[in-house]
Amino acid sequence: MMTKMIGFTGGTLDRGDALRHDAIGLAAAKADPRARLLVLDGYTPAYDGDRLAWTALPQDGSELALLGLDRDGVPHFATITGERAKGRSFDLIAALHDLAPGEAATYAGARSLLDWHARHGFCANCGSATAPFRAGWGRACSACGTEHFPRVDPVVIMIAEHDGRALLGRQPAFPPGRYSALAGFLEPGESVEEAVAREIGEEAGIAVTDVRYVASQPWPFPSSLMIACTARALDDRITLDTNELEDAIWVSRDEVRAVLAGEKGPFRAPPAYAIAHTLLSVWADATSAKP
Repeated sequence: MMTKMIGFTGGTLDRGDALRHDAIGLAAAKADPRARLLVLDGYTPAYDGDRLAWTALPQDGSELALLGLDRDGVPHFATITGERAKGRSFDLIAALHDLAPGEAATYAGARSLLDWHARHGFCANCGSATAPFRAGWGRACSACGTEHFPRVDPVVIMIAEHDGRALLGRQPAFPPGRYSALAGFLEPGESVEEAVAREIGEEAGIAVTDVRYVASQPWPFPSSLMIACTARALDDRITLDTNELEDAIWVSRDEVRAVLAGEKGPFRAPPAYAIAHTLLSVWADATSAKP
C-alpha cells in the first residue's frame, strides 16, 4: 500500500467547481476583501517560510483564474498573464524542496493552468483569438464559439526489475551522475500496460511482463500526469536507444537504499518531489519480485 507523500499532491484548496459556473458568485468571490492572489515572479513562487506567499487581489481588471477556496471559504486566485513558462530555475527547485506538503500541489495546479492559457490564445478549430471563461478553467473562441479546456498529458514512468535489480536510465540533460526511472508519453490507442512495455523495449531493448501500477503524480512541467509502474524484465541485456538515453544501468536494492539515504553510490537519485524518487523508495522497501 502506498503510504509515502508524493510531490505535488495533497493540496488543501477546494477547487470551487460550482463557482466556475456561477458568474454572480464568482464576482462576489473577487469582491471578497479576504480574497488572495498567488505571488509569482514569472513562474517562480514567492514563499513565507515553507508556505506560498499571497497578496490582496489587484483592482486593475487583470484576468484571474480561481484556484479554489480554503477551509474558511477564502477564495484564492492567480493572474493570467499570457507569459509562457521557461523551465525550472534554481530558485524554483529550491522552493519546491522547501514548501510544506500540499503547498506544492497548489503551485503545480496554478503553474499548469497559467501556462496552458499562455499556450492556447488561439482556437485550434478556426484560428481566432480565445478568451478565458469559467473562472479561468476554459477558453472560448470569439469567432466559432468552440470551448477549450485544460489538458493533462499521461506519461508512464517505470522500473523494470530483474533478479532483484532495478533498471535506471540517464538522459543527457540530467545533472551529472543522475539516473532515474524510464518514462514516456502514452500514445493514441494504447493502454498504460502497453505503454510501459513499449517504452522499456524502445529505450533499453528489454521485454517486460507483469506490469503493476504503483501511484500517480501531477507534473506541472508543463502539465502531465505521471503514472508510476513496475514491471518484470524477461532478461537483463540492455540495448540502448541513444536517441533517448545516454546510459542505462541495473542497480540493487542495497545500492538504491544507500543512495536514498544520502550515501555514495553508482548514481544520483532524482529529486524528492519527483515521483521517480517515490517509485525508487517503494521498490527499495519491497520484497524482491519472483523471477
